[in-house]
Amino acid sequence: MWQVIGQDRAVSLLQRSMERGVVAHAYLLVGPPHVGKMTLALNLAQALNCLADEPPCGVCDSCQRIASARHADIQIIALDSAVAPDEVKGRTEIGIDQIRQMQHSTSLPPFEGQYRVFIIDGAEKLSTEAANCLLKTLEEPVGRVVFVLLTTDDGLLPATVVSRCQRLELRSMAAGEVETVLDRQGTQAEEARLLARLSHGRLGWALSAASNSALLEQRSQQLNSLVAAVGADYEERFSYATRLAAQFGHSREVVWEILALWLDFWRDLMLIKLGLGEAISNIDLEAELVAEAKDFTLDEIRDFINAILEAEQGLKQNANARLVFEVLMLSMPRRKGGV
Repeated sequence: MWQVIGQDRAVSLLQRSMERGVVAHAYLLVGPPHVGKMTLALNLAQALNCLADEPPCGVCDSCQRIASARHADIQIIALDSAVAPDEVKGRTEIGIDQIRQMQHSTSLPPFEGQYRVFIIDGAEKLSTEAANCLLKTLEEPVGRVVFVLLTTDDGLLPATVVSRCQRLELRSMAAGEVETVLDRQGTQAEEARLLARLSHGRLGWALSAASNSALLEQRSQQLNSLVAAVGADYEERFSYATRLAAQFGHSREVVWEILALWLDFWRDLMLIKLGLGEAISNIDLEAELVAEAKDFTLDEIRDFINAILEAEQGLKQNANARLVFEVLMLSMPRRKGGV
């Protein structure tokens, strides 16, 4: 059975393609982080190699080996895959060496299954050389080889690569749907409601947070740092900017999550100022947000939300991270009576 939840349209399209025997040689799965792209990609790999009457069965040897990452014909290419530990440090792109290794594997017949499946996780991180190398492979499809590219933003991929793939968009789920799934998993009602709001429809994140309290603890620490920065002087803010820039160089994903958390926080302040408190995400912090909102005008909140969005755009365009965060710190409004 297909394990991805809330992506019925994408699953239906893949099932119909398999039933008609018209499996594409390359798929592009587009959607926010933790929305189910990798789960769907692995389900597809299982379906292509499952011998049951209604694949994927999830219980046969092939399905089990794929689920446990032990299948010889299924390969995941990511930023840190097939790279020695000392080479991973500082890498920000999937390199051409990884794609060349994949190319070599495509020339070999399936070893233990029916299809070789290559999953490129974070395809937007392909270097220019790697993307061009991949394009040549996509332009010359090989029988019984399927590529699955996962990305949060296909606008960051070369149009030529996108055009060679069948595009499937995975959408965020409604908060109520996420809450229902969490309830069925046995999550306490209050926590399920909070996680559903914080997830923004990313079921994978909500499920991870439900089973790992460290994620909510990390959120609390990051929000505390943000609140501290709001009340800090410029020296402390610039010190915080330096730490964020260093963290961005080490783990971009963590910083993207921090900026997303900031957007949630300031959006909640805006909603409270507009009298729409029932729509906030951080429902466990409503009292604190109401108090915080009194210290800012609606224009200040709106302007800083725009500043965060501009910072994200600058970082995506490879602007100097430290400069981006310093400008963001300068743009952050101060509480009434602040220094």
